Amino acid sequence: MFSSRLPLTPLRLTLAMAAALPLLASAQTDAPSDMARVTVTGSNLRVTQKEGASAVQVLTAKDLAATGKTAVADVLRAISANSGNSYNEQYTGSFSAGTAGLSLRGLGQKNTLILVNGKRVASFATAQNLQETFVDLNSLPMEAVQRIEILKDGASSVYGSDAVAGVVNIILYQQFTGTEIKAQAGRSTEGTGQTEKSVALKTGFGDLDRDGYSVVLSADAMERDKLQQSDVAWMAGSDFRSYKNGTLAWVPTNYYGTDPTRLLGGVQGPLQLVPYDAITPGKAGTVLAYNPAQYKTLIPGVKRVHTALLGTVRLDADTDAYADLLYGYSSAAQTFSAPLTVGTGLRAWNNATQSLDDIAVTLPVGHPNNQGATPVAINATLFDLGPRMKVGRVDFYRALTGIKGTAAGWTYDASIGRSGSKLKETVDNFVNRYVFQDVLANGSYNFANQSANGEAVRQALRLSTLRPAESTLTTVDFSASRDLFALPAGTVGFAFGAQWRREEMDSNTSTFVLSGTELRPAINIIKGQRDVSALFAEFNVPLRQDLNLNLAGRADRYDDFGSSFSPKVSLRYEPFNWLLLRGTASRGFRAPSLPESTNSTAVSYANVLDPRDPVSPTQARGITNITRANTNLSPERSNNLNLGVVIAPTKNSSIGLDYYRIRQKDVIGTETADTIIANEATAPQNIVRGVDGRILTLYRQYANQGERHVSGLDLDARYKFIGGGWGNLTINGQLSRVLKFEAPLSTGARLTDGAGTNYFGSIPKWRGVTAATWDIGQWSNTVTWNYTDGYEQTTRKGDTVAPIGTLDLNLAWRVTPQTSVGLVVSNLTDKRPSWDSSTAFFDYTQADPRGRFASLKLSHKF
Repeated sequence: MFSSRLPLTPLRLTLAMAAALPLLASAQTDAPSDMARVTVTGSNLRVTQKEGASAVQVLTAKDLAATGKTAVADVLRAISANSGNSYNEQYTGSFSAGTAGLSLRGLGQKNTLILVNGKRVASFATAQNLQETFVDLNSLPMEAVQRIEILKDGASSVYGSDAVAGVVNIILYQQFTGTEIKAQAGRSTEGTGQTEKSVALKTGFGDLDRDGYSVVLSADAMERDKLQQSDVAWMAGSDFRSYKNGTLAWVPTNYYGTDPTRLLGGVQGPLQLVPYDAITPGKAGTVLAYNPAQYKTLIPGVKRVHTALLGTVRLDADTDAYADLLYGYSSAAQTFSAPLTVGTGLRAWNNATQSLDDIAVTLPVGHPNNQGATPVAINATLFDLGPRMKVGRVDFYRALTGIKGTAAGWTYDASIGRSGSKLKETVDNFVNRYVFQDVLANGSYNFANQSANGEAVRQALRLSTLRPAESTLTTVDFSASRDLFALPAGTVGFAFGAQWRREEMDSNTSTFVLSGTELRPAINIIKGQRDVSALFAEFNVPLRQDLNLNLAGRADRYDDFGSSFSPKVSLRYEPFNWLLLRGTASRGFRAPSLPESTNSTAVSYANVLDPRDPVSPTQARGITNITRANTNLSPERSNNLNLGVVIAPTKNSSIGLDYYRIRQKDVIGTETADTIIANEATAPQNIVRGVDGRILTLYRQYANQGERHVSGLDLDARYKFIGGGWGNLTINGQLSRVLKFEAPLSTGARLTDGAGTNYFGSIPKWRGVTAATWDIGQWSNTVTWNYTDGYEQTTRKGDTVAPIGTLDLNLAWRVTPQTSVGLVVSNLTDKRPSWDSSTAFFDYTQADPRGRFASLKLSHKF
């Protein structure tokens, strides 16, 4: 019994609901009978069991509607198994800005396989965090989705070596009759000015059984305003001194030499005179500093359009031909950064040496801002050039056609497909290196009083560039299955198949970067391709009436990393029609990705906390990362174990508990910035400091760092109460608990447990989603509780990030049988993200800064 004095959390709510389930009704009278045979995600065989040997979370069309969400990414990222290390468009400093991915079990987006109708789609045009190839969920259609199946155990033996953490299969409507239109519009209630609008259309005609054909067309579009940090009242001042370990997060600039108190000019633009110790406690004097909030985009302004056209033609009684055409366009606009600051550490790319050249920022004698008799170094921000802006435009497509049917007792499916993702990223208000060096030498640019600069010199300094990138995937798939022979307990099923795919990635940089023209360039060059071929087979063996064995195996051959065999064994035991015991054991294999293994170098920028920084040791500061690929990497290998139990007291109630354990060897990564800084004494070659003692550059290279051990529990509880005149109440609760997340902090080091910390990205121990839907009359009302546990902030020992729970509300009223209206409110109680002193305020992988957001929606069926 739970004490009434304890706070009600998703854990307690879900456990209380689970405890009540056996009391709700007698258990043994509601066994399903004569269920249709279907193929579920995780197998190539058609089976009749509602629950299989693997844990699969199914989001039906009704479940999707109940969320009130208008994007695939928003739906998937809300599941409890998405425990950490996944990114959406809040990650504005990324080479993949504007995208969204999924990281089951916190193992990274590269270890979660995304399928559409059971087939692969191309990864995003470039890599996330320089390393991770992933499918951009923002490129996939929402209106076309009929259901989503999430397989939460390793499936390398069925789908391929990159399904280590699990599989998400997005299943689109194959048949739909009539036309349905939807519109939704909303805005923030917190005065940020952010609005969001969306429209959707789905239409279909033809019945495959009756007419011999079926066609479904869907389209959806969305537009959302950009959200700046300065738009959010409690972040606008960048003053976090009232929080533990918080500072006035303003940026000192415009000074001579290496001393911020030697002022270069006075107040201009956004600059203000600020006591130095307000920014860095213990420092004396006054500095010129600016509030960076106006230059920080929290969520980009986006425009997206998705279309899907699916058609099937019945060639004869046993054969269907089908085709899927998907297209998506997305655009994300953001303030990339404040105007460029020039000073120590200013650099440009030297393509001949594949390194960075230092650009001296020294005022010569006679320069209007140098009244001395010798040259003098400066640090200055070029405010009059304006903030640096970025717009990323992505075109995504998949064209797939195939034939499926039955022949000689076999059920088969053969297809060929082509998919691609193409990025065009433009940036404005960057700075031309050669013009800058000229104006520095001839004194034609005034750093101390930028209002005196003419527009001609500003325009000459400004630089706009284009960064192109493209990823393509070509696939050929064949699978076949049949019943082989009968055993006393049932029929043995068999499936086999073959696949071939070609992965290609060409992520480039602008010509201005390669020529050394752009100051402070960012580079993520990836160019390579690989062919992967595979053979797989699967047996389903009924050992007894209540005991089923599944054996699967897959042989993958990568033309650049050799071959691997991935086996899987599954057991399903149902001693009673209300009790199911299940378990799987498998082996996985992930070849190094093209970004990890191609012969290239990446230049990126990040904020680090350096306790030895002479200017601002208490706040994060921007530095340069130079990351090198490694052609000598070994593949990652994994062992997966999953054990579960499902109890179903009635046909309207069930509770499942599943344990997972994943052990990976030769995990590929680079050492974290915190680790490199902490080990500077033993590995000084990885850090370059300027003459002022501040970090300029961290050097990294991909390596097989060691093992990673991850384990946890998933709880899934469901209950539907039939209330007669009071309507029906359906409660769904999912809760995930990370028991262990062990990995080395540096190559070859001992394992450190990161569960409940941000050692390896934020990995909260608990994550839960509990939804209650009340259907009564013409109303369908859903309240969803989203819970994210707190975690230890490891940069500052003893500092913890508080847990957070938010409520979402979705009210829908069916005005007529064809027309519905509704109200959707996200974050109903307007909870702020939890303070994290290692970031600008909060961890964007775990929280959302928008506050309460209310929308009205309308749908009509013809």
